[in-house]
Amino acid sequence: MGKLFDFSTVISNIPSIIRFLPVTLELTVTSMLIGWALGLVIALVKINKIPVLEQIGDLFVSLIRGTPIIVQLYITYFGIPIFLKSLNAARGTNFNINAVPHILFAIVALGLNQSAFDSETIRAAILSVDKGQIEAAKSIGMTGGQILRRVLVPQAMTVAIPSLGNSLIGLVKGTSLAFTCAVIEMTAEAKILAGGNYRYFEAYCSLAIIYWLITLVIGRVFRIIEKKTKIPEKAPDVSSAAKSSGRQAVAAGRV
Repeated sequence: MGKLFDFSTVISNIPSIIRFLPVTLELTVTSMLIGWALGLVIALVKINKIPVLEQIGDLFVSLIRGTPIIVQLYITYFGIPIFLKSLNAARGTNFNINAVPHILFAIVALGLNQSAFDSETIRAAILSVDKGQIEAAKSIGMTGGQILRRVLVPQAMTVAIPSLGNSLIGLVKGTSLAFTCAVIEMTAEAKILAGGNYRYFEAYCSLAIIYWLITLVIGRVFRIIEKKTKIPEKAPDVSSAAKSSGRQAVAAGRV
């Protein structure tokens, strides 16, 4: 009878699984950038209450947040080829649908999912910026784009960083479902290894260790960023400092 648990198998699986870390990182970084960019657009649309677009944004966020990510991955994986086939039929073209990389399906699904959640985080962060600063920027002649780049985004990102960090950690773990789109990443490789030696428990323990270490690194990086960009809770009292300095100068003069 074999061992119930073989720790050496857990260790030996890690190098094989970690070979696919670049695929996981590609999925994570690309989806994160899509999520942040599209999330910012949705947030600005909802803040400015742009007719029609605001309703579309609300529907999109509600739909994405109300359905499981694995369902979204399946819809993307089977839906994009159907859309491309109908496009071929409508235009009379012969685009090779099989040439589309499978990773693209996963990136689209994960990016859209991330954007729905990040849009609410970014919207709340933008609304936290003092409106007086926006009015002051307008009064000195700043354009809307300049206000966005120089006033809103820098301060809003400071507020949003903790939530965006947590969202990114969730995205990293969400990439483990990319195998549903026939993408061979770390989770898919763990399943393949387990299928070869029937050590499923050990394979998933190896996978858990790797994901845990990745999330620890991301958490640490975001804590450093948060600390570097943190806004002081209370600015120093300049008037009190000036008065104190003046008293010291008077006292020195008397001496």
